Amino acid sequence: MISLYMVDDHQIMREGLRALVKAWGYSVVGESGDPTTALADIQRIKPDILLLDLNLEGRSGFELLAELHRRNLSTRCVVLTMSAQPRMVAEAMRMGALGYVLKGSAGSELANALGAAAIGRRYLGSEVAELAVQSFTQQDAADPLAKLSPRERQIVAMVVKGLSSTAIGKHLHLSPKTVATYRSRLMAKLDVADVPALVRLAIRHKLVDEETS
Repeated sequence: MISLYMVDDHQIMREGLRALVKAWGYSVVGESGDPTTALADIQRIKPDILLLDLNLEGRSGFELLAELHRRNLSTRCVVLTMSAQPRMVAEAMRMGALGYVLKGSAGSELANALGAAAIGRRYLGSEVAELAVQSFTQQDAADPLAKLSPRERQIVAMVVKGLSSTAIGKHLHLSPKTVATYRSRLMAKLDVADVPALVRLAIRHKLVDEETS
């Protein structure tokens, strides 16, 4: 039986998903609403598939996706989210997600994405495929965030949410000094002088949603 771990910050959503995927024959081996807890669980349990929301309370699912990518973990990821931004789709796929499904989609879309991930294939929900095309046809030269590494993009997202270098370091298991170095380097790359300018840039280029900043 294929094992599955869920990350979503709404318990009622996890309960509904748990019942749904169990009916499809998956074994739910764990769940969390926190990326740090989820990473520890995934390293210990080694589930076949991670079902991941990107918008977590005060955090981002990209943090966890980046860690899976950086640590070269074998767990395959399917994103299930409300985030219908072309850049979000492209970033998730670039960081190793095999599937991307919007929460407003039919259950069959999620079933197809999980089935594809189980055999190592990619799957985009019908609405998401068009978003991906939009993103891949945009010119990177028009997007300064394309200059950033996955880790730098993580840190931008957390800075925009108001986290200090110390708090970011705790989340990412880095020293505050290392975070400060990343922060200075990425701000230089983006040619921004302060955090408000960084926030405006991140919102303008859809790295974060305006309502969550």
